[in-house]
Amino acid sequence: MEDVKKENQQTDLVSLLLRPEVPNVQKQLPTARYKVKRLSELLGTDAVFTLRALPYGKVQKLRESMADDVSVHILLQGCVNPVLKDPALKEKFGGATPAETVKNMLLPGEIEDLSRAVERLCGFRRITIEEVKNG
Repeated sequence: MEDVKKENQQTDLVSLLLRPEVPNVQKQLPTARYKVKRLSELLGTDAVFTLRALPYGKVQKLRESMADDVSVHILLQGCVNPVLKDPALKEKFGGATPAETVKNMLLPGEIEDLSRAVERLCGFRRITIEEVKNG
C-alpha cells in the first residue's frame, strides 16, 4: 500500500512539473537588479546593475577555466546592464581586457558581491532544498 502511495506522489509531482508556470530555466533565466551603494553616492543617482543567472554548468566551467579572477568573469557573464564589455567603459577605465576594466571600475568587494548575486540567481550560495520528514 505504501509503495502505491509513493508512486502516486511521484506521478503527481510529474504532473505538477508539467504545468505551464514551471519554466525551463535554460530558456527563462532568473534576473534581479542590484544597486551599488558607492557608485550611487558618487553619481547622485542609483547605479543599478541588472544581473541574470547563468545556464547550467557555466559557473563551473568558469571556475575550472579561470583560476584567477573567477568572480570578475562570473560578473562579466551574468551582468546584463550595464554591458561591462562596452568599449566606452574600456576607454574611461582602461584595461587590456574587460576583466581589467571591471577591476578598474569596481572595488574588490563590489565585484565579489555582484558575482555572488549572480551565483545566488543560479541557485548557489543559498539553501534551495529542505528535508521532508515522514509523516
